[in-house]
Amino acid sequence: MAEFDRLWAPWRSRVFFKPRSRRCVFCAARRSRRDPQHYVVARGAQVFALLNRYPYNNGHLMIAPKRHVGALDSLRPMEWIGMLRMSRRLMKRLSKSLHPHGFNVGLNLGKAAGAGVPGHLHLHIVPRWNGDTNFLPVLSHTKVISQSLDELYRLLR
Repeated sequence: MAEFDRLWAPWRSRVFFKPRSRRCVFCAARRSRRDPQHYVVARGAQVFALLNRYPYNNGHLMIAPKRHVGALDSLRPMEWIGMLRMSRRLMKRLSKSLHPHGFNVGLNLGKAAGAGVPGHLHLHIVPRWNGDTNFLPVLSHTKVISQSLDELYRLLR
């Protein structure tokens, strides 16, 4: 039998063995005064932004309205404008600090569309680099993230 290389990431086991919370992670972060604990990197009048604890790529941020709302057509105009303005501001900050070659920006609306928190919509900003894809996600369902959340939080705050 062939020998395999091992990519050790024991911190990921918390994802699989942690009991599922019924509370909304966005509402908990919005109410909290402990931004570092929730990785909240920016707050505005209508919206706020936080790091994704389970990122697709280094620098993965989410922008959510302060109000618990799950449908795009339920957003108030100022919430939508706030999300777009904050996304522009944070993409500039990410560009300056991480130097990505591009971004994926989007919404997953509803559970069938991949929304991890279907009741509280949020805009994803995912920095991308030329050549940042490889065989690991396809063959082993593993994604390598090159920077800790704490380090990224300090960089963006």
